[in-house]
Amino acid sequence: MTSASANWAGSRVSPDSQVRPSGRVRRSQPLQNRVTPTGDIVSVPARGTLMGNRGCLHRPDRTLGTTRWRSKLWICCVLDWQGRKRDPMPPGRWTALFFLDEATALAAGHRPCGYCRRPAYRAYAEAWRAARDLAQPLHAVEMDAQLHAERVESRSRRQRTHQAVAGSLPDGVMIRHDGGPALLTGGRVLPWSFAGYQTSVSLDHGATVEVLTPPSSVAAIAKGYRPVLHPSAAADASTP
Repeated sequence: MTSASANWAGSRVSPDSQVRPSGRVRRSQPLQNRVTPTGDIVSVPARGTLMGNRGCLHRPDRTLGTTRWRSKLWICCVLDWQGRKRDPMPPGRWTALFFLDEATALAAGHRPCGYCRRPAYRAYAEAWRAARDLAQPLHAVEMDAQLHAERVESRSRRQRTHQAVAGSLPDGVMIRHDGGPALLTGGRVLPWSFAGYQTSVSLDHGATVEVLTPPSSVAAIAKGYRPVLHPSAAADASTP
């Protein structure tokens, strides 16, 4: 965890707020800071339940250029940390990113923040250790390097995905289904949207599917790590 990340991680940040010198917050059009399970960063009005960081991606006019990361440290954080308020795009420092939930963040290649989400980070690192049968958990920089190799193609810089049999995957993993991202849970899939998960549909457990979540995060989930899901996932589970 770098000091720059520690300075902002989990601070209370509105996705579209701009902090004036007076301390007052001005609302504006949606900033380009919402992240999809495929790792794309787009501008939509919907809010998320977690935020994150990949370094400073924005220009002085608060728009994004072509760069989608400045380091291999891709984290997901709580929205509110000790009541602190931050500008989501302070000049030259960081670009706050926002996720529907942790399953979305993991699919996009992020991991739990070791500062504002310390218990989740430790649980994730321990599940990673158990999945790889390691003597001790890896350091954050080691996990970041492995995740980076798994989440993006080195030449095209597009999301790297992999194939797996649906029945072999744990709940909490994101796959591509009917052309869009979907959450795998309870043997069914919930189509993803910025507003939440849609009504679940059945899935052939023997079918080969395209997995969006990087292999190391899939393995950690299979070993017991439980990503925090948007309430709409539970709402679907309770529907008869």
